[in-house]
Parts: sequence; C-alpha cells; structure tokens
Amino acid sequence: QVQLVESGGGLVQAGGSLRLSCAASGRTFSRYFMGWFRQAPGKEREFVVGISWSGGITNYLDSVKGRFTISRDNAKNTVYLQMNSLTPEDTGVYYCAAIVQATTYNVWGQGTQVTVSS
Repeated sequence: QVQLVESGGGLVQAGGSLRLSCAASGRTFSRYFMGWFRQAPGKEREFVVGISWSGGITNYLDSVKGRFTISRDNAKNTVYLQMNSLTPEDTGVYYCAAIVQATTYNVWGQGTQVTVSS
C-alpha cells in the first residue's frame, strides 16, 4: 500500500521561499504520476502542479507558473515542490498526491501547512 508523507511547510514572509518534500513508500514509485494540491481556509482544494513518472511532463496552475517548481527523485522515492516569491494567497494546507493504478489522484498525504505573512 502506498503512503505519502509531506514535510517542509511552515511560516514565511511574503517574498520568501519554502521547499516541500513528499516521501512515498512502495517499490513502484517511479511509475506514479505525482502532484501537489492545496486548500486555503474556506476554499476547496485546488490542483497546483503535477509531474509525470519520468519528470518530463509537468503541468502548473497558472498562478504559480514561474514561481513554483516541481521535481522528483525516483531513487529516493521523493517529490519536491520549490516555492519562491510566496504571497499570502499561497497560504493553505499543501497535499501530495499520487495516481496509483487509476486515472485520477487516489492516494493522498496528510498535508503540510504553509502560511505566508504579509
């Protein structure tokens, strides 16, 4: 059974940076399409970015393009989200997710809080 564990969240001032990590269990991590989602207070969870198994295909939410970068290290079973130029609108709980033998994201981490102060 695949499990995802996020880390790296915290409190940062506007304009600052954070790097989130998502460690996955399972020997077939390299086959999973991975993604990051976020949920701001009082709002629905939204897709932020996804990355293909090889890392060759990425897809970003328009509002984070040029500021966020997703990457993965299949040897370490880990996917990363580098977030730069953070704004208060980036505040929320960030979730790592995977598509495992499915057509949509079906495995989720517990989330990590990101708070950007103005």
